[in-house]
Amino acid sequence: MVKHVILWKLKENLSDEERELRAKGVKEGLEGLVGVVPGLIELHIRTEHLPSSTADLLLTSTFESAEALKGYSVHPAHVAVANEKVRPFAEVRLCLDFEED
Repeated sequence: MVKHVILWKLKENLSDEERELRAKGVKEGLEGLVGVVPGLIELHIRTEHLPSSTADLLLTSTFESAEALKGYSVHPAHVAVANEKVRPFAEVRLCLDFEED
């Protein structure tokens, strides 16, 4: 199994209301890919965080294999969500992928 973890920082110029709206869109869009993208076992978006946090959103996901993760990255449903709901509103993205025993 492969774990795929992402942290995003939203653009500073977004209002609190806009941040909440955009975070909700990311959560609904990406979590909706389970059952759509082959090899994607689970995906969760965390939108709530403590004030000490330096990121706004956390994605944790599990894939059957590294090949499934590669397929996810180019799957049309994922690309659509990323292009419409994530990329236009994020200024920082950090990723960590790893194999889990």
